[in-house]
Amino acid sequence: MDKKMDWGLQNRMANIIKPTDGRAVMLAVDHGYFLGPTEKLEQPKKTIQPLLKYCDSLMITRGVLRSSVNANYPVPVVLRVSGGPSIIGEDLSNEEITTSVKDAIRLNVSCLAMSIFVGGKYEKQTVVNLGKLVNEAEEYGIPVLAVTAVGKELGKDARYLSLACRVAAEQGAHIVKTYYCKDFEKVVQSCPVPIIIAGGKKIPEREALELTYNAIKAGAVGVDMGRNIWQSENPVPMIKAVRGIVHGNLNVNQAYDLYKKLCNERPNKKNNQNKNKKKQNKPNNPQKNNPNQKNKSKQNKPKQNNNKPQNKQKNKSKKQNKPKPNPQKK
Repeated sequence: MDKKMDWGLQNRMANIIKPTDGRAVMLAVDHGYFLGPTEKLEQPKKTIQPLLKYCDSLMITRGVLRSSVNANYPVPVVLRVSGGPSIIGEDLSNEEITTSVKDAIRLNVSCLAMSIFVGGKYEKQTVVNLGKLVNEAEEYGIPVLAVTAVGKELGKDARYLSLACRVAAEQGAHIVKTYYCKDFEKVVQSCPVPIIIAGGKKIPEREALELTYNAIKAGAVGVDMGRNIWQSENPVPMIKAVRGIVHGNLNVNQAYDLYKKLCNERPNKKNNQNKNKKKQNKPNNPQKNNPNQKNKSKQNKPKQNNNKPQNKQKNKSKKQNKPKPNPQKK
């Protein structure tokens, strides 16, 4: 525990980076703030719900937090507070602070997150915004996570990432989120605050697990992974495998074996549940199950024509018993 930090700030940091092992599994679901309803995140509630209990914290916007996350579930929240341009706009780097610290306090969040664009057109604007956010957030004991190295045009080598992460730390960011690269140890060594790596675009599961392992080995405290978890065909096994590396010290092979094992268990379980449902819902038809029952029912079935001859007989007897007219009366 850092004695220089206020107790509240330390406590919130402990929600994000677990003090038991100094590691973190953050689930990123804030992509909609610039991408809109991206694939597999069209219905945020449906995507988030099954993954909640396997992440240490959730990176999210206030709109999706309020609409799609159960307030009774005690998940620590890393709140995305920057935004502005969308994917169809001119420049993604033209971000501003869009959510107030007061609203973040209302939402009881553990951390605030915003992007800076070091080397981009709006570099100064975003870096100054980070400094201002840290000023205000620290008044209330809330840590700030700076997301850096976002943008297609910027290189992602150790030299650039070291610069971007250091700039974020110099402005007072308590955690930095960035991309993994070759010689990532240099990036970690030059940044005086904990680094979490971004998962980035969807890649094959084994590669994503390898990315996680390499980053942890190089000194990252954890991952903030989104698309490589919820865009997987098997999101729950995937987040469990990632967690196995971050908190369980599994290597890539062990984590991938765990992923495959969990994938194989799921269909069997699902099939058994469907079979049980079918059995429960199947109506009991004794005639269908017992062929003799059909014959029995046919034997017991009353004949519809039994009464007809009786009626004819009655009419006949009535005719026979009817007195003949007396000719003398005429």
